[in-house]
Amino acid sequence: MPRFGRLLLGIAVAALAMAGGVLPAAAHPFGDPQTVDIAGDGAVVHLRWKVGGLDDLTLLGVALGVLPRDRVMMDGAVIYQPADAVAMGPSPKLSEYLLRQITVASRGKECAGSVQPAADLAKVGVSIDYTCPAAVGEVSVTVKTLTDLNPAYKTLATGPNGARAVYGDGNDRHDWTLGAVEESHLGRSAAVQLGAVVGAVLLVALGVFGVRRRS
Repeated sequence: MPRFGRLLLGIAVAALAMAGGVLPAAAHPFGDPQTVDIAGDGAVVHLRWKVGGLDDLTLLGVALGVLPRDRVMMDGAVIYQPADAVAMGPSPKLSEYLLRQITVASRGKECAGSVQPAADLAKVGVSIDYTCPAAVGEVSVTVKTLTDLNPAYKTLATGPNGARAVYGDGNDRHDWTLGAVEESHLGRSAAVQLGAVVGAVLLVALGVFGVRRRS
């Protein structure tokens, strides 16, 4: 590249950095989608979030100020480095972002979230535990991750018993039925069945007692 061309490129990059801007790569939202796995355990909702593409993780890191802006080129190309996931994993900024963009509510009340340490953010993702006021049945889960960078981003979510949902801009909230509902339903059903059996035994016993008295 001629010296004058390099000078112009350097000025443009410097201007972008001073303005605090980041050029998003338009093709990124149309790659592998991010994923969310949802499960329930008593009053706790377990959620695992995983980014779709590693370049998306870098783009998020730049937007949060965890990674340097030079990871995003002027043409929108993102330069991912393995160290990016290492830097992002323990960052409080990532934890704050996830708790802000992913929320869980049970019976109209917000559940308190806690981001767990990420052993391998790039390959496994990160786990978030949401503690609700009481044992959860149906919960409302809102997912807005990455749509603040580009509204075209999607999230594929899975829940108990093969339940599926797709999150996106303008469709960021879904209700999920977790195992607690089924367990409580099974418990009530078993209690009803047991009550019916006990009632039948009592009726038989009373009938036998009545026959003996008449005889």
